[in-house]
Amino acid sequence: MQIHGTSHIHGPHGINPPHSLHRSPPAQPNAATGADRVDISPAAAAAIEAAETGGIRKDLVNLIRSQIASGTYDTPERFNAALERMLDEIG
Repeated sequence: MQIHGTSHIHGPHGINPPHSLHRSPPAQPNAATGADRVDISPAAAAAIEAAETGGIRKDLVNLIRSQIASGTYDTPERFNAALERMLDEIG
């Protein structure tokens, strides 16, 4: 469909030529194996996992929960770091 201004509108066109003058040859399958192949990088795999889990790293959550339960998570260093970050944001 072509639109030229507000007063001149063409109807739909067929999908037959001459609208598609340049045709590419059909894709050839991978001659060595006869199938396509996809390689996923470690970064892409991590992004896929984050998208599927909503970005929650369950292993880290479980580690922190166990540290909180054992009383080893809250340390003066962590408290001071959190306080410094909060003051930087306010500041």
